[in-house]
Amino acid sequence: MKQPHTKLQLLQQMMANAIGELNKINKVKGIDFSKQMNALFKKYNERNEKDVLRSEVINDFSDEIINLYKKLEDEMSSYKEMEISFEEKAFYDTLLPLTHKYDFTYLEDKLIGLSSEVKKIIDDKAIYTDWNKREDIKAGLQFDLTLLLDKWDYPPMDKDEVYK
Repeated sequence: MKQPHTKLQLLQQMMANAIGELNKINKVKGIDFSKQMNALFKKYNERNEKDVLRSEVINDFSDEIINLYKKLEDEMSSYKEMEISFEEKAFYDTLLPLTHKYDFTYLEDKLIGLSSEVKKIIDDKAIYTDWNKREDIKAGLQFDLTLLLDKWDYPPMDKDEVYK
């Protein structure tokens, strides 16, 4: 592109749209990529005044955004390698950080199976159009998920914080 600032604006808009799409299903990864993009733009906005109009600085920054976009694309297709659905991967990405945060180990195969079961329960409750507004459905969902986590021995020790 002849005008580097236009290129940056288009790349920023493209990244924001892609992160928005990811965020609809996988909040954990959506937040992660949002933080990475914000860090990139913070770095860009804090550059030296003498570098404001230098095309190589803008090109370097464009390359960084493109690399982040490629990472996002890889993340959006990573569920295929695991042989699970995109939604199941979102539940996997929600459950995995809890193992690190609360310092317990859980086998990856079991975590994938648990993610699959969580998706089934959510799908069962999501058939109601107003499932996210009705307290009775949300309470039933919470109860079913708690029973499922207990059945799968997740977490292996008693941690109420994980259930929340």
